[in-house]
Amino acid sequence: MKSEVNETSKKKLNIFKDTYGKNLTIMIIVLFSIEIIFRLMNNFAIFDYATLRIFLSTIIFSLIVTFISSLTKRRWFKNTINLLFIFVYSLYTWLQQGFINYLGVYISFHTSSQFGAVKDYIFDYLNSFKWTYYLIFIPFIIAIIIYIILSVKGEYQKLKFNKKTWLLLPSLVVTAALYYATIVLPFMQNEFQIKSNQKLFKNPDVPTVAVNQFGTTVFGILDLKSYIFQVEEEETTFNPSLPNNHNVDASRKVSDTLNKIAEEDTNSKYSSLHKYFASQKVTDYNEYTGAFEGKNVIVILMESVNEAIINEEYFPNFTKLYNEGWHWENNYSPRNSCATGNNEFSAMTGLFSIYNTCTSNVYKNNTYFEAIFNLFNNKGYNTSSMHDFVEWYYKRKTIHPNMGSMHYYGADALGIKTASYYGEWPSDIEFVDKAMDIVLNDDSGKPFMTWLTTVSSHQPYTNNSTYGELYKEKYQALGYSATVSRYLSKLQVVDEAIGELEKRLKDAGKWDDTVLVLLADHYPYALSKSQVGEMLDYDLNDYEIERTPYLIYNSSMTPKTFTEYNFYLNLVPTLANLMNLEYDPRLYMGTDALADDYESMVIFADGSWKNEKVFYNASTSKITYYEENAYTPEEIQAINEMVDLKITMSSKAIKNNYFDYLNDKITEYETPVDETINEEVEPNETESIEGEE
Repeated sequence: MKSEVNETSKKKLNIFKDTYGKNLTIMIIVLFSIEIIFRLMNNFAIFDYATLRIFLSTIIFSLIVTFISSLTKRRWFKNTINLLFIFVYSLYTWLQQGFINYLGVYISFHTSSQFGAVKDYIFDYLNSFKWTYYLIFIPFIIAIIIYIILSVKGEYQKLKFNKKTWLLLPSLVVTAALYYATIVLPFMQNEFQIKSNQKLFKNPDVPTVAVNQFGTTVFGILDLKSYIFQVEEEETTFNPSLPNNHNVDASRKVSDTLNKIAEEDTNSKYSSLHKYFASQKVTDYNEYTGAFEGKNVIVILMESVNEAIINEEYFPNFTKLYNEGWHWENNYSPRNSCATGNNEFSAMTGLFSIYNTCTSNVYKNNTYFEAIFNLFNNKGYNTSSMHDFVEWYYKRKTIHPNMGSMHYYGADALGIKTASYYGEWPSDIEFVDKAMDIVLNDDSGKPFMTWLTTVSSHQPYTNNSTYGELYKEKYQALGYSATVSRYLSKLQVVDEAIGELEKRLKDAGKWDDTVLVLLADHYPYALSKSQVGEMLDYDLNDYEIERTPYLIYNSSMTPKTFTEYNFYLNLVPTLANLMNLEYDPRLYMGTDALADDYESMVIFADGSWKNEKVFYNASTSKITYYEENAYTPEEIQAINEMVDLKITMSSKAIKNNYFDYLNDKITEYETPVDETINEEVEPNETESIEGEE
C-alpha cells in the first residue's frame, strides 16, 4: 500500500519535473505567443505561411537558449537565462509596436545616427503607448509563474549528454532547413509581395514587410547583420515594357548624352543606373509650361502640418492661399525614417530616400546636379535655404549646398535664439521676418528662389511650451482635448507666419512677382489616430492619416482644384515645368503632376501605393479596391514591380553618389576636345596662365 502511494506521489512530481524538454516546450509556446499577439495588433494574417515561418524561428531560438541554460547545475541561473531572454524578446517586440504606432516605421540600426535625437522625445514616445501593447508581456508573466511552480514543487534535472541529447543538433538542422524552405519555396510566397523573402532575408530594407514575414526578433537580427556587414548590391535588371518605363515621342527635347553614356560606359557600379534613367519617359510640355517663368519662388516645407490647417476660421492666411491658388485634394506626405530629413531630401531631389536610413545625413556629402536649387541656379536665380533650428537633427549646412543652395541659413546665422532643451521651438513668425530681411534686401537684380523649413508646430504636444500654450485655451473652449489644442495653437503660429510673409512681400512690392509652394513634411505623427480624428472628419485608415495639404499660389492665377493623387516627389519636375527651367524629366522618380499624361498615384515609403481605384498595402500585401475589378492580378504585379524598381534604383543611385558621377560624365562627353591641348606651351605662356590664376 505504501509503495502504491509513493508511486502516485512520484507521478505527481513528474508533472513538475524541471527538465530540458519542459523548458523547451515552455520557451516555444511563450515566444510564439508573443509573436501572435504582435501580429494581431498589426492586423497581420495569422493563418499564413509567414506565421509558420515565425513558429519555426521560435523553435530555433528555443532550442539554442534552453540548451545553453540547461547546462548549468544551478536552477536559479537556468531560470534567469530563460526569463531574461523572454523578457528581452518581449521588450524588443513592445518597443517595435510602439515605434510603428508613433513614427510609422520600425526601429532600425540603420537609423542609429538619430538615437541621440530620439531620446529628446522619449517621454512622448512612451506616452503614446496604448494599454493593449502591454499584452505583449503576458506570456512573460505566465513564464515567471510556471518557473516559480517548477522551482517550488519540481525536481531539477541538469541536461545530461546522452543519446537523446545528441538529437538536439539534427533537430536544429532540420528546423533550420524547414525555415529556409519557407523562404524559397514558390508556393509559400505571396504573389503580390513587393519584395521577395529571399531578398528581404539578405537585406531587410523594407522593414514593414520584413517584420510581417519574419517576426520582430528575426528582423532585428537581420537588420543588425546588414548594418555591420554591408550588403553587396545585386545587379538590377528591368523590363522596359513595365509601366512608366518607356520613351514617348515628345516635343520636349533632352540631350542624348545620357543615352550615349548608357551605351558606352561599362562601369559596373553605374551601368544599370545609366540604362534605367535613359529608358525613362520624357514628360512633354503642357499648357502649364512656363506659366510663371521668371518669377520669384518661395517653397515652404511646413513642420507636422495636416489638413486641419484648411480652416478659414482658425487659419485664414493659409486657407486663403489654398482656396485662391491651385491645390491638390489627394496629396500625401508619406512617413519615413528620419521623417523631416528624408522627406525634405525627396522633395528637393525628386528621389526616394532610403527607407531604413537617415538618407540625408548618412549620404550628406553626395551632390545632386538635378536638385531644385541647381535647376534655378542654371536659370540665373539667387538661391537660398533656411531653417529656424540648429544642426542637432540634420546636417543642412552640408546637405543643402551639395544640392546647389547658394546660401544656407540656420538659426544661428539668422540670429534666432533656440532653447537648450527639447520642446521649446522658435517662432516661425520671427523666422519669416529674419528670412525676408535677407531675401528682400538682395540688390543683385536677380530673381530669388528660397526654401524655408519651419519648426514651430513640431511635437511635443503633451507638454507645456510657449507656442503650445499660446492659444490652447481658445481651442479647448471649442471642445478639443488639451493635446490637440496645443497642436492647433502651434498651427496658428504657422498660419500667422504665412500672413507675415504675405505682408513683407506686399510691402516690398514682390507679392505679384512671387510664386509660393506650400507643403508638409509629414502629418503630426506624435498625435494618435483618435486625436487626429478630433480635427478631421474622414476615415483615417488606408494611410489616409498621411494626407497633407499642398498648394501653389500666385496672385495672378485662377483658382483650381486637382483631384489626382500627388506627393512630394513630384515637386521638382512640376515646378521646373511651371518655371520653364531646363531639366531632364528622366532623372526623377517623381513626375510633373500637371502633365497631360500624369498617372495619378502616391507611393508610400514602404512600397505601398494608392490612387482613385486601389490601395495596395505593402506590409500585408493586401489590396483594397475602390473600383471593382479596377486591375487584374497581373496589372497589380506589374505596378508592384515598377514601384519596387523605382525605390531600388533610387537607393542604388544614392548609395553610389550616382548623380555626382553622372554630372562628371556628362561634362566629359559634352566638353569639346581642344586639338591644341597637346601642343608644346612656351615657358612665358605658362607663367602668364599661372599669373592669371
